[in-house]
Amino acid sequence: MRALVVGLGVAGMAAAIALSGAGWTPVIVERAPARRTGGYFVGLFPAGKKAASRLGVFDAMHLRTPADHRTWAVDAAGVRRRSVGFLDQPGQPEGTMRGDVEAALWDGLSPDTEIRFGTGPRSIRQAGDAVHVDLGAGPERFDLVVGADGLRSTVRRLAFGPDERFLRPNHSVICTFSLDGPVPGYSGSDQLALVEPGRSLWIFPYRDRPPTALFAYRARDVAAELRKDPAEALAARYAGMGGPVPWVLDRLGSAPERLFDSVQQVRMRHWHRGRVLLLGDAAWCLTLYSGMGASTGMMGAAELGDALTAEPTVARALRRWERRMRPTIRTHQLIAHVKGEGFVPSSPFNHGVRRVVVGQAAKLLIREPRPAMGLS
Repeated sequence: MRALVVGLGVAGMAAAIALSGAGWTPVIVERAPARRTGGYFVGLFPAGKKAASRLGVFDAMHLRTPADHRTWAVDAAGVRRRSVGFLDQPGQPEGTMRGDVEAALWDGLSPDTEIRFGTGPRSIRQAGDAVHVDLGAGPERFDLVVGADGLRSTVRRLAFGPDERFLRPNHSVICTFSLDGPVPGYSGSDQLALVEPGRSLWIFPYRDRPPTALFAYRARDVAAELRKDPAEALAARYAGMGGPVPWVLDRLGSAPERLFDSVQQVRMRHWHRGRVLLLGDAAWCLTLYSGMGASTGMMGAAELGDALTAEPTVARALRRWERRMRPTIRTHQLIAHVKGEGFVPSSPFNHGVRRVVVGQAAKLLIREPRPAMGLS
């Protein structure tokens, strides 16, 4: 059985590993001319670590969580107080980079996996038990097509319909990039959260490399924001926000890569049609705020491999896979909306609620060592 996997990201490589384990022969196509490296901050929760272990790649994954990380809430004047952040969440997520997850998956691919760069599907047509895909040299037959090609999926557009039917905007914009060193006045293991109604700056630390910055802000006309130069857009949105903001903004121009994009979820009633299946962001994009994108991509791939192994037909396997995945994804899509308000509150009221919730969490989770007391 031969499967076409579209996309060489986390979900795509995870799917290829799972398909190989189920006795299939995967062919991966990637529109980029070579494998991309780097990427932004990724959190791996217990479910993601378990999925990576099921795929046989967790032990090879480079985790970068600082052993002594602290979180600081910083106001516009630069005044700081101890708080809690992403790495302090229940489950103790591991901090890493998307490129680290992808590197482990790349090494976990079967050596005979065929990978074609610089190409992608131009048309998809199903006929009986076959899927005919034109990759630029005429129709090619596959027994299954897995679309793991991200938020703006070509497979989804060709097999399910236009993006507008499935994308649900969050009305916010993010810009994330790597810094060239720790924020002045802070250690390389400090998390920072500068949060105001409608805008925020987050600093995510690593054990062995400079931190990642994440700007997130609300916008009525997201499309107009994305037409701007990122530096100009951020300078306008963050005018008057002091503390480390000016220093971080100065590093944007020299960052080797950056992600400047809208925040959207994908909502679909079905993730497969016949023998075409969507996986990861192409199917359910939880948004960056959820912190579960890489984890659910690997979870979905592992479940797909199990279903294809357990069921006698592809149709039954895909139905089983979707039944098992949908409750998990539905829960995390709802949680992502709540977390989105935590990352960048949409109103002063929500900002006030966030401060109360985070303040109470800090009281429960922060355990400062008590000074030694002498005997008199």
